[in-house]
Amino acid sequence: MLKGTKRIVFPESLKARCLSRIVVSRLCWLGILLLFLPACKKDDHSVLSPDEIILNQRIRSKIQTLDPADVGDTASHGVCSEFYESLYSYHYLRRPHEIVPELAATMPEISEEGMLYRIPIKQGIYFHDDPCFPDAKGRTLTAHDFVYAFKRIANVKVLSKSWYIFDGRVLGLDDFREYTKGCSKGQVDYSRPVDGLYAEDDFTLVIKLQRPWPQLIYWLAFLPTAPMAKEAVDYYGPDIVKHPVGTGPYILKQWHRGIYLEAVRNPNYREVFYPSEGMPEDTAAGLLADAGKRLPLIDRVFWRVVVEDQPRWLLLMRGDIDINSIPKDNFGQAVSMGTDLTDEMKRRRMQLKLFDEPSTFWMGMNMNDPILGQNKPLRYAINHAIDREKFIDIILSSKGKCAYGFIPLIMAGYDETIKEWSPGQFDPQKAKAYLKEAEQLHGGPIPKLRLAIGRTGTVQKQTLQFLARNLSEIGLEVETELYDWPTYLEKMRNGSHQMFFSGWMADYPDVESFLSVFYSKNASWPNSTNFNSPEFDAIYERVSVMPDSPERMELYRQAQRIVLEEMPCAFTYHRIGYIIHHDWLENLKPDPYKADATGFGHLKYYTVDAAKRDTYRKTFK
Repeated sequence: MLKGTKRIVFPESLKARCLSRIVVSRLCWLGILLLFLPACKKDDHSVLSPDEIILNQRIRSKIQTLDPADVGDTASHGVCSEFYESLYSYHYLRRPHEIVPELAATMPEISEEGMLYRIPIKQGIYFHDDPCFPDAKGRTLTAHDFVYAFKRIANVKVLSKSWYIFDGRVLGLDDFREYTKGCSKGQVDYSRPVDGLYAEDDFTLVIKLQRPWPQLIYWLAFLPTAPMAKEAVDYYGPDIVKHPVGTGPYILKQWHRGIYLEAVRNPNYREVFYPSEGMPEDTAAGLLADAGKRLPLIDRVFWRVVVEDQPRWLLLMRGDIDINSIPKDNFGQAVSMGTDLTDEMKRRRMQLKLFDEPSTFWMGMNMNDPILGQNKPLRYAINHAIDREKFIDIILSSKGKCAYGFIPLIMAGYDETIKEWSPGQFDPQKAKAYLKEAEQLHGGPIPKLRLAIGRTGTVQKQTLQFLARNLSEIGLEVETELYDWPTYLEKMRNGSHQMFFSGWMADYPDVESFLSVFYSKNASWPNSTNFNSPEFDAIYERVSVMPDSPERMELYRQAQRIVLEEMPCAFTYHRIGYIIHHDWLENLKPDPYKADATGFGHLKYYTVDAAKRDTYRKTFK
């Protein structure tokens, strides 16, 4: 055993292959060997039942936390969603997305003015069995657990990453937050009343708002609003981040940080069944074969932390993980003509899922910057200089569509005519003409510009190089800057950035999420362009309290036109999601509103044909 490593346990089936296949591409496999060698020791506790249905997942970054109030990254969110649940969720199969009760008994009763929500809680739901409870038996979920969870997010001492959800929304909750500022850590009185948040009885939650908030229902389907058992937080203290005690279909069994996690089926999970209806195409796709079966279908889940693209791809090809995204360097190996699998992948009986993401990526410009902010012709020159189609072809391996505004193609409010009128067209001659105008306005040549990105990988480096080359072709000199994510965020927040490459992905199916990125009161983050338009702000504040309607959709389009007139961004692309998985993984329907379109509370619907997996592993040793 390597010095300093911990002894960890994997299934016997993994151990048997762990030492037998250390043969090819030694350099590529070095990271994998370091990952799995400690797992190759014999341990009776690792023996699994041959009848168990096992899912092997991958994670692209280390899990930071399993506390819903603390989750702020994709990997943590995805895993944590299997242990905790929220009041509402989305129907697994129906599209467009439909909100359905999860822990709530019904949809909320909403007052006529839209400011009071009364939500009945399902009875007979239990928290996971855990030592934090008497006799280690999970207790009944009540409305009080939601009140506690929301107040905990408001507590400044918790340092929750999700306070933005409730900030200025719930009657009296901001006052509770102010109260916690004067408390020492651990001395906050959670019984302190909040006028707009209370349990009317054990199974009725009441939320009163400061103003109408139609998007609340979406946030009540979001992981951070999951209920928390106060007993668990008190028992584990700061270690609650690694001891999830929720109501979800899985219970954490092992977590070896930076290596892997293991979860097992919750034996006390309530009666939840696979949906019996979906979209017309779902029957032919085999997505209704398990209709009416009790969930979860998977008995045990392993998540392996594999940061690099190539080790993940090799694990997929070996059959050691069931699903993966397609790395840029392997795209040609996997996909033919952009939409079909190659013959090699078909021989391996792989499955390909494509879908439009509710995402937009752009090159942003800091409107507070003295060079960019006061020079609209310069911003127009930059927009016309970007060859979006070539960017998508070269940098994304065709996994995207050109963006001419911030509203994604799949979201209500998208303007089908936007390409005809948006100033974001690739036109080098126009770009050069605007640059001349910009230089006149500036009083001379434009000085060297700085372009930053918040990751340090190969694709990020190629992205900056491509954009800098586009700008150099019209006569602009650009210095590129690659930062780790924390440094990048700090630069956004303190305003020391000039140009940057970033993007946004909707958390829920409402364009309001994208408008928030250009709202002046969100300056620095997420409004990193520091865009400031009273006209835009007025529209945002109006639509944020409006129910869905044709008028609201038209206001979204007006807001987009205001942004495009000023061009604080060179909108570049909307991403296309590609998922590849083995044919033994069944019931997978991508959800574009989940950050990687898989997992996020959906694993309970998946199942695995173990015989197909065994055949594959024997065939493709």
